[in-house]
Amino acid sequence: MGTSDQLSGSIEHGFLPVDDGHRLYWEEFGSPDGIPALHLHGGPGGTLGSSGYRHRWDLSRTRLIGFEQRGCGRSSPSASDPNVPAEHFTTQKLVEDIEVLRKDRGIERWILNGVSWGSTLALAYAQAHPERVRGIVLFAVTTTSREEVQWITESVGRIFPEAWERLSSFARAYVPEYDSGNLSLVDAYSLLLSCPDAQLRDDASLEWALWEDTHISLGAQEVIRDPRWSDPTFRHCMTRLTTHFWAHAGFSQPPILELVDRVKHLPAIFIHGRNDVSSPASTAWNLHQRWPGSELIICEGDAHGGTSMVERWSQANTKMLDLSS
Repeated sequence: MGTSDQLSGSIEHGFLPVDDGHRLYWEEFGSPDGIPALHLHGGPGGTLGSSGYRHRWDLSRTRLIGFEQRGCGRSSPSASDPNVPAEHFTTQKLVEDIEVLRKDRGIERWILNGVSWGSTLALAYAQAHPERVRGIVLFAVTTTSREEVQWITESVGRIFPEAWERLSSFARAYVPEYDSGNLSLVDAYSLLLSCPDAQLRDDASLEWALWEDTHISLGAQEVIRDPRWSDPTFRHCMTRLTTHFWAHAGFSQPPILELVDRVKHLPAIFIHGRNDVSSPASTAWNLHQRWPGSELIICEGDAHGGTSMVERWSQANTKMLDLSS
């Protein structure tokens, strides 16, 4: 464990052992006596980055904790290593990891923040442990249902036919079961990104990264490349875990939307961009419709993130702190 990290500004940070030989990187900001809150990053396979999420909170009132999900970032072993078994990575295991972290940090109940994939994970955790949750704020809402996965991996190809044909052609060339129609596109890439051929894995990761950048860049004059892809460890981790979790519809059986009754007593705020072609606003709307008392904020000019969404995120967290005081 470290204290007073001058680079990140964290009060404490360290590594927490969990099952399957994994160690989770965690960090804590704010007031030790503040209201506990947990940040869940996106992906699957993302990281905490430079910990910018801490700027979305009043740290004088918050005991804020973030961690890098198993296999991601500074957590080890890295999911970029194909020798780490795929069965180590399920939503249920991530939920268990969160409980281990909660107990280790001595927290009774906390506010949940989930961003993109992190919103799926926040919902899954809350449904498993509603008694441990004070409230929920979701940013770029997803539930990783089969319908959402179908949309982002195949149906949205109607908007980006050139890019989707490139993505699909690569899979047809190397996965006979996809070429014959016996596998979905995401299943095919999940196989490619776990295969023993290092060069094929790398080529597949580059194709998937280009596809991700393409649909995230809707409305731009050209595809905006995410600089994180230049790090092969990050790229292999992100693409492997994304396709793995999506191929299994987030390991949510029954689907998250069918279990809202477990958490609908909790205060909740959902923030979504109207122009989010990657995760259409219908997901946030359907969740809101099933959750009486929840608040849905649609930011008209934003997509899978944006300045208005970030502003409303900070406001939502302040509101949750007020409700928890």
